[in-house]
Amino acid sequence: MSHSTVRHTARALGAACFLGGLVIGCRGGENDSPDDALRVALLTSGPVSDAGWYAGAYEGLLLIEESLGAQVSHQQTRSPAEFDEAFFSYGSSGYDLVFAHGFEYQDAALRAGEGFPDMTIVVSSGGRISDNVRSLIFRLEEGSYLAGMMAGGLTQSRVVGMVGGVAIPPAQGTFRAFEAGARAIDPDIEVLEAFIGSWDDVAAAREAATAQLNRGADVLVHNTDAASFGVFQAVREANGDENPVWAIGMNRDQNDVAPEVIAGSAAIDIPRAFLDVASRFTAGTLPPGALDLSLGEGVVDFIVNPVALDRIPADLLARIDEARVAIREGMLEVPRIEFLEEEPGGP
Repeated sequence: MSHSTVRHTARALGAACFLGGLVIGCRGGENDSPDDALRVALLTSGPVSDAGWYAGAYEGLLLIEESLGAQVSHQQTRSPAEFDEAFFSYGSSGYDLVFAHGFEYQDAALRAGEGFPDMTIVVSSGGRISDNVRSLIFRLEEGSYLAGMMAGGLTQSRVVGMVGGVAIPPAQGTFRAFEAGARAIDPDIEVLEAFIGSWDDVAAAREAATAQLNRGADVLVHNTDAASFGVFQAVREANGDENPVWAIGMNRDQNDVAPEVIAGSAAIDIPRAFLDVASRFTAGTLPPGALDLSLGEGVVDFIVNPVALDRIPADLLARIDEARVAIREGMLEVPRIEFLEEEPGGP
């Protein structure tokens, strides 16, 4: 069904927006867009103020609104019951395209896809697909490998650390790549790893980061959401002129979050990816199954912090640039964890 065939009243939209008090931000309304406008929703399980994974998704939603004239809505949902309720509210209200931004949404997305066959759901880093449930897979491990090279070249203690949120395959994959990148610089480097069991617990992330710093790590990378602020805080507190300590951002360009200690960020251009998906959807060219986006498409990269350039050895920057070209041209294969499953009835 084309999005232009769907008609709904402002009252129906309002019901979707305020159902269960779950909505963090709901945009669009009776006078904001024509009745046949594309309707796009975003689900996140954490706050869009995280300066990372969720913030990038929300920016993508707003870019779709601006570029395609879409009517958009966002809900923050934390539990599987809330996932189901949000999908039901959007499906019942005739939304055309729903971005479910995280691996944790995949089971609820399959249930919703079966119940609302005219609604297309795109799960970021999802491992399961069906006829109308797509997976948007970011090959962040490619940027994370380059980040690991940066860590391997900057460490003076030859110990680096990784602080993760929940130990799901996409997050574990970025850490395997980071470890490989660090050991491409120094095969004998020690790599510490911890998962705190939460994406947003700032205190737990700070505690895990401090523990790794106390074990000698002088470069820390994270793969969390709002909890990243705890990692950056721990690194700031440990940093000194004689014993510099570095942090590395993840999921979004976080270089300006703590510019004095962040060497660079393994980043995804999520807004660009979301707009590309929505544009393909409106054109009827969105492929079934999984859509892989990598360094080759310009969606994933490692972004060096320009504020730190004068403290990073030129030969290290050159090695990272060489590796980037090799990855893009298929000459360097980065470790990854495959997690995409084929669902019965899928493409």
